Amino acid sequence: MFEEIRRPTLVVDTGKVRENVLRMKGRADRNGTAFRPHLKTHQSRVIGRLFRDLGVRTGTVSSVEMAKLFADDGWDDLTIAFPANLREIGEMDELAGRIRLGLLADNPETIRALAAGLSRPVDLWIKIDVGSRRCGIRAEDREGLRAVSEAVRAAPRLRLAGVLTHDSRTYGVRGREAVAALFREGRDALLAAKAFLASEGWPDLRASFGDTPSMSLVEDWSGLDEVRPGNFAYYDLQQYVAGSCSPGDIAAAVACPVVGVYPDRGEAVVYGGAVHLSKQSQTLPEGGTSYGAVFEVRDGRWTGFREGAGVRTVTQEHGIVRMGPEDLASTRIGDLVFLCPVHSCLAADLLRPNTVYL
Repeated sequence: MFEEIRRPTLVVDTGKVRENVLRMKGRADRNGTAFRPHLKTHQSRVIGRLFRDLGVRTGTVSSVEMAKLFADDGWDDLTIAFPANLREIGEMDELAGRIRLGLLADNPETIRALAAGLSRPVDLWIKIDVGSRRCGIRAEDREGLRAVSEAVRAAPRLRLAGVLTHDSRTYGVRGREAVAALFREGRDALLAAKAFLASEGWPDLRASFGDTPSMSLVEDWSGLDEVRPGNFAYYDLQQYVAGSCSPGDIAAAVACPVVGVYPDRGEAVVYGGAVHLSKQSQTLPEGGTSYGAVFEVRDGRWTGFREGAGVRTVTQEHGIVRMGPEDLASTRIGDLVFLCPVHSCLAADLLRPNTVYL
C-alpha cells in the first residue's frame, strides 16, 4: 500500500477524519451551536470537501493566504481568526468582494485602518483574552471593549459580529475535569464581554469559542453561539496526552523511512526531523519528553502506539527513535516507521507537498 512513499510523508486516514467530523458536528447540533471548524489543521482541499460533504458550510482560517486557498475551492463564508494584518488590507478587500469574510481586532487603531482601507463590508469580531495572554481584550476591561465597539460604530463597512476567543490554556492540562474547569471559566468571561456590549447598545452579538480539548471533553456548551475547534479533525499526541482522544481517533501519521538501526543503543534513525515533524515536544504522563509516538500498523492502518517507542530527539532531517529490542530486531533499513506527531497542525503544514489520503 505504501510502496510509493520515498520521503517523509503525511498519511491521512479519511475514514477516521469523517468519524471525527461527524462526532463533533453532532455535538454542535445537539447544543444548537453553529459549527465553524478551523481549517488550519489540514489546510487541504481534499479534507475541506469532506467537511462540505458532511454539511459544513462555514469555516475558520488563520491567514489571508489560507482564506484564498479555501475560497478558491468554493468556501464562501470564512473567518480569519488571527489579528488583522494591516499590510494585507488589499487582499482582504479582494476576498470580501467574493465571500462573506470575518476579521479580528482588539484595538481601535486596527479598526480605523480597516475602515479606511476596505471598500467592501466585512464582519468584525472582537478578540477576547480569557486567560491565554496572547491577543485580545480582557473581558473585565470595559473601557477597552467600549473603545473598540465605538470605533466599529463609526465604520459603516464593518459589521460587528460578536466576541471571539480561543482558550489555549486547555492544551496545558490533562483530563476532563481540568479541561472543563478552564472551559467554564473562559466561556463565562466571553459571555460577560458579550453582556457588557449588549448594555452598550449591541444586543445581537454572537459568542464564538474554539479549542479542541474543550469541544472534545465538555458536552454542555450553553451560552455559546458558535464553536471553532480544528485539531479534532486529525488529533495528535498532544490531544491524546490531554485525554481529548484515543489512539484510534488519530487520523494523521508521518511515514518516515528508516536510515539506520543501532541495537547497541536501542535506537533507530529515520528520515524525518524538525522540518517534517516540527520541534514541538510533549511531556509524557510517565515522564520524559517525546517528539512523536510510534504507531503500531496492521493492514495499512494504525490503531495504537508501540509500547516504549518514541522519538527521543530531532535535528533538521534526522529523527532519533528509541525502541525496545523486539521492535529493533524486526526493523530494517528502508522500512517505513509511522509516527504520531506531537502537533498535527504543524506536521500537516510542513508536509503539505507530501500528503497521501487513504
